[in-house]
Amino acid sequence: MTHVNVRLTTRYTVVDNRLLQHRELSLTAIGLAGHIQSLPTGARVDIRSLTARFPEGEVRIAAALRELEAQGYLARTRERLPNGRVVSRTVSYNRPTGAEEVREVTPPPEPARAPAPRPDRPHPPSAPPPRPPKPPKPSLPKPADSAPDPRHTATTLLSRLHHDDPRLLLPEREVRRLAPAVDAWLERGASPEAVRRALTSCLPAEPLRHPAGLLAHRLTEHLPPPPPPAPPRPLPFQDCDGCDRPFRAAEPGRCRDCRTHQPLPRAA
Repeated sequence: MTHVNVRLTTRYTVVDNRLLQHRELSLTAIGLAGHIQSLPTGARVDIRSLTARFPEGEVRIAAALRELEAQGYLARTRERLPNGRVVSRTVSYNRPTGAEEVREVTPPPEPARAPAPRPDRPHPPSAPPPRPPKPPKPSLPKPADSAPDPRHTATTLLSRLHHDDPRLLLPEREVRRLAPAVDAWLERGASPEAVRRALTSCLPAEPLRHPAGLLAHRLTEHLPPPPPPAPPRPLPFQDCDGCDRPFRAAEPGRCRDCRTHQPLPRAA
């Protein structure tokens, strides 16, 4: 491949190569991130507006937005206006930083330098060594029973963690993502108070840049073992039809002694 580059002075956007060469993002997500970063502040980037702009359907665009959220390039929150209307706020990051906002700083211009003399035989720049692939992150635990908790214990527990530490105030989408992992803990016999202590105790003193990531790590790495299987229940007592003596059996009938001494039926 050969590049033919023209120096741009107007109508251009600086995009980080770590986004364009991201190994865990789809091509649709990378292109959508570049488009969003090129838009001015205040532009609409909801699914309906993006679907009207591009030939991809709502399913692919929604999936691409979720990819960008998972990698920290987007943050979407829902806010209620004074008139009662609920709107979505989207924040785009040119470098993934989680929920923290990054101020764009313009570097000072470099002083003019005299052109360096050309060597007779320039040495080609050595290529950087390839980076080893990152191991995949362990997936969050899920409960064996996929039915949702009717009491909403998991979502209530996660939504109230900021009462223990204000840094653990989670957006709604992170509460929904982590709730099945909390259900897995509850299913294995952990009480809500035990889950709360496991998530809020011994937190680091420095600022939490990714509180949801810290909680996901603790829910995954400290998952308690499943409870042992319950012992089989004994058979119920039955009254023997022959001697009225109680014995254990699945259905009414005769005890073992009566069955042993019961005469065989005569042949006709």
